[in-house]
Amino acid sequence: MTSRELFYNEVLLQSFGASCRLIEASPVSGGCINHAVALKSTCGHYFLKWNNQEMSDMFLKEMEGLKVLRSVNLVSIPKPYQTGIIDGKSYLLLEHIEGNNRSPQFWSDFAQRLASIHSNTAEQFGLDHHNYIGRLPQSNRWDINWIDFFIEQRLLTQLKLGQKNGYISSALMNKFEALFKKLSGLIPSETPALIHGDLWSGNYMTGSDGLVCLIDPAIYYGNREVEIAFTRLFGGFSEVFYDSYNEVQPLLPGFEDRTDLYNLYPLLVHVNLFGSSYLSGITTILSRFVT
Repeated sequence: MTSRELFYNEVLLQSFGASCRLIEASPVSGGCINHAVALKSTCGHYFLKWNNQEMSDMFLKEMEGLKVLRSVNLVSIPKPYQTGIIDGKSYLLLEHIEGNNRSPQFWSDFAQRLASIHSNTAEQFGLDHHNYIGRLPQSNRWDINWIDFFIEQRLLTQLKLGQKNGYISSALMNKFEALFKKLSGLIPSETPALIHGDLWSGNYMTGSDGLVCLIDPAIYYGNREVEIAFTRLFGGFSEVFYDSYNEVQPLLPGFEDRTDLYNLYPLLVHVNLFGSSYLSGITTILSRFVT
């Protein structure tokens, strides 16, 4: 038995006891941060992701986010079973989702379920714990003001990290500071909404019922427009999705003009994760709003 098979068996042992043993492990592609594998065992079929020991808190917070989304019981979410550390590897063991062909109602159903999730609200923006966006820490300190929250805990956090990493120049920071002064006049008030937080094409899949299953959340209570804007960043979803969402929970007038403002956050995250190639998109957006 290989060292990895021993690791998989130990994960199963810690999660389900000695009667659960590995039958087969199949690597799963698609992620750019963690290792992933599908495990067929004597007690079921599971999905395992793992990384260095230092990433254990990231898996713990992902598990908490999955539990929150499962608790609202509005969309399919993989059940998290166990997280821990074995032989210097941190891991998260999840329910294995058997994919299927998409239902003809996939996009309209997806939109309606997401709108229902967004109807869950809180008194302030934020969350009762911090979490991660990708592998980067995401602050969720409660704030009654969305603009302040967006500036201080989303944009400035990434900008300061970008400065530390050598990606954000003083000139670019000055443009952001100028933008911050304008945001209150550009972004309308919204009630805090529970959002997935990292909703792009890589973080949903088709479940066994042909309908959407959400994965890899970075949840918090935010402005729901941030969520819909994020879905447009890397190719976008079907127009049926956007039409259906607006039928259930219409976006305020001018949303299309605000989309780029919201997407400054995930673009800054990508700068800090993957490098300066994402800076051109940021400077293009800033040029629209700051002279």
